[in-house]
Amino acid sequence: MSFRIQPAPPARLNRCQLFGPGSRPSIFEKMGKSEADVINLDLEDSVAPDDKAEARANIVQAIGDVDWGEKTLSVRINGLDTPYWYRDVVDMLEQAGDRLDQMMIPKVGNAADVYAVDALVTAVEAAAGRKRPIALEVIIETAAGIAHVEEIAAASPRLAAMSLGAADFAASMGMATTGIGGTQENYYMAREGQKYWSDPWHWAQAAIVAACRTHGVLPVDGPFGDFSDDEGFRAQALRSATLGMVGKWAIHPKQVALANEVFTPTETAVTEAREILEAMEEAKRTGQGAAVYKGRLVDLASIRQAEVIVRQAEMIGT
Repeated sequence: MSFRIQPAPPARLNRCQLFGPGSRPSIFEKMGKSEADVINLDLEDSVAPDDKAEARANIVQAIGDVDWGEKTLSVRINGLDTPYWYRDVVDMLEQAGDRLDQMMIPKVGNAADVYAVDALVTAVEAAAGRKRPIALEVIIETAAGIAHVEEIAAASPRLAAMSLGAADFAASMGMATTGIGGTQENYYMAREGQKYWSDPWHWAQAAIVAACRTHGVLPVDGPFGDFSDDEGFRAQALRSATLGMVGKWAIHPKQVALANEVFTPTETAVTEAREILEAMEEAKRTGQGAAVYKGRLVDLASIRQAEVIVRQAEMIGT
């Protein structure tokens, strides 16, 4: 391993991020009572330009009025290429209470984008006397974003999470699809008359996971557009979890349970992980660097894998 130790990501649950537009305050209380770990109140794509100011005011009011429980509370600001984003930041930090945990920056293309928001946040926090520093999450949804993904992951100590935004990413890349996530009809290989569909998002997800794990940031999968397709959502979530992502967006309340199901370790997995740790402890007591567990070799790498599962279970409380 490199002498530069891989930092640990923030110790928080992030299995599901539930989105809701700031222009619909009637749904805020339901979001607060949901089983999502993270609530994302949106000022960007789901809010029409004429409704931006009202949505901003709705969110400022709701941050203090709604019971958000122990959830991470996040606001997605508008893109840096718009005239709205600076006011999103200033109003949230000057007018909302300390309950706000995070701001999400869309369409980040390079480290300078993160720096710009970080600088403004830092100035407003100091001027307003905020005691809790705001975390940042970025969304990779452009060709520039994926090309600069590692510099983005290292851009700020405030950076807690990074998500893949499939729809805008597809548009920026010129992909021939209107689907949001999932397999795509024409992205397949053929052999002996049979079609085999592969995952067009895999390479981007893997790049995000590698950058995030290198710099101590939580990697998160983004939206799955067809909320009538539970099987498709679950399949994509399982692939994301296998790659090392910690959670997934929900753009409809019914997707919350699906995300939590996939990103919660099973009882069997947790039991096995704890048994592996016990087997390695016994091996250390007898002066061995490895052990045999259920007929397979386990070593220090196995410990690291098992510790990930056990930590997740402990945060969930299982």
